[in-house]
Order: sequence, then C-alpha cells, then structure tokens
Amino acid sequence: MSLPVIAITAGDPAGIGPEIAVKAREDPRVVAVCRPVIYGPHTPSAIAAFPVGRVDAAAGRAAYDAIVLATTDALAARVAAVVTAPINKAAFAAAGYPWRGHTDLLAHLCGTPDVAMMFWSDRLRVVLVTVHIPLREVPTAVSRDKVLDVLRLAWRSLPACGLSQPRLGVAGLNPHAGEDGLMGTEDREALAPAVAAARAEGIDASGPFPADTIFVRAVRGEFDAVIAGYHDQGLIPVKLVAFGRAVNVTLGLPILRTSVDHGTAFDIARKGIADEGSLVEAILLAARLAARPPIENL
Repeated sequence: MSLPVIAITAGDPAGIGPEIAVKAREDPRVVAVCRPVIYGPHTPSAIAAFPVGRVDAAAGRAAYDAIVLATTDALAARVAAVVTAPINKAAFAAAGYPWRGHTDLLAHLCGTPDVAMMFWSDRLRVVLVTVHIPLREVPTAVSRDKVLDVLRLAWRSLPACGLSQPRLGVAGLNPHAGEDGLMGTEDREALAPAVAAARAEGIDASGPFPADTIFVRAVRGEFDAVIAGYHDQGLIPVKLVAFGRAVNVTLGLPILRTSVDHGTAFDIARKGIADEGSLVEAILLAARLAARPPIENL
C-alpha cells in the first residue's frame, strides 16, 4: 500500500512553526509512515519576508492561507489528513479574521458546526466543552444540551481512535462538583442531567466528578476520556502529564486534523532550538488514524 499524504501547515511564519514543520518532515519516524507535504512559508527565503517573534498581520494571513489550502485538499481527498503547526490568535485578529483558533476556522471551512477539541496522549485524553472563551462566560456556555452534544460526539468519534466502547467521565465545573448545590448549581442543573441523558442513549458516561480528582482517576485507567468544561480545566492536567507529546485532535470534522499542544513560541523563533516533538506525535497519530477504517467523522 502507498503511504498516506499528510498536509502539514507551517503555522505563523513569525513563530517556530516553519522550523518544526521542516524538522518533523525529515524525521525518520514520519517518513516511514506517510508522505509529508508542508503548506505555507517554511523555507529561509520565504519566511524572511515576515518579522520574527512578533504579531504581524501579514503572518496571520499567510497562516490562514495555508490552512485554507490544506483543508481544501483534504476535503477533495488529495491529502489524507491535515496536521497544523501553531498559529497566533492576535495575528489572526490583526489580519481581520474573526476566528479565535484552528478549531472554529476549520469548522467554518468544513461547514460543520458540531466540533470539539480533544487532547490525546497515552496517559490521558481530554475533550473540551468550551474552548477559547473568557472564564466568566463558561457557566452559561456549559449547558445541558452542549455537554450532551460533546458526550455524543466523543462516543461516536473515539472508536476511530481505537477505543471501541469509550468510558467517559465528566469533570465538575465547581469545587467538589458543586457539593449538591452548595458551591454552585451548574453541576446539578446542567452536567448531571446531560450525563443522565447520555446514559439513557447507551453512552458509557458518568459524573460529574470533582475536577481535582477525576484526571488522576483517568490517568490510572478508570476513564478513557474526560469531558472538561473549559480550556484550562482540561489542558493543565494534559500538559502536566504529557507536554510535548500530547496531540490536539478536532472531533466532528469531515476531515482528519491533528495539531501540536503548544503555541508559536515567539521568544525562540528562528533560533534553531524549537522542539518538534509534539508535531511529530501529531503526524504519527494522523497517519495511524488515516490507516483505520472510517467509523465516524473525527
């Protein structure tokens, strides 16, 4: 069988994306499982047109253009997956784009609003209910219907990742998962009903459980994935146990997309010292998933 073609977007050319894209493309583990193709400025002459280590509208536009082209090729089945190097949200804003990150942009490009961000590592998998919103907006956004949608999406999608009957644990939003309403009512009024509805549909979901212990329980093998209410609630534990090895996977897209677990690292851009490890892991996971029979959109 021929190796799958994997599109690698170089990310923001003012950051470390081009460097890690080139390093990852040449990694022996990568070339053994796929044919990597870089989209976006990544050669020394190409990135010289952009400033180094700072927010720039032109860099934001270049990153956007690469994502659009790679996504177009994935939708047309010219590539088997899209693996993205980091972009800068401020550069996107400076370029006039309304999207706050890859996830909402890819959902727009694919015409698929029902998506979720999952961070995958060998020790811990986390799916986020909300992503890039202010903390003060989280309690309203974490509604029963939204949590139920994410539980359904995780249940449908995780078998394609090798988890045939995923055990899903829901992290409480408030301390002690609300302590039956004493420390907040969101867990009792939104999370618990969502879990009950999911279980009624045959989904192996449980919780909400206190967030200060559920991730430990997941690492010890009790859950295959944790549903976390907001960005930092889910990403802090993932990056604590697997920083540089965790992979961002977008669930719900009609294409396969993985990404790194870090940002543009402007402070070390073009110094030749950026670690490509997370991007390599993202490519390897994309190649592995691309080889599986499709069960459900990721």
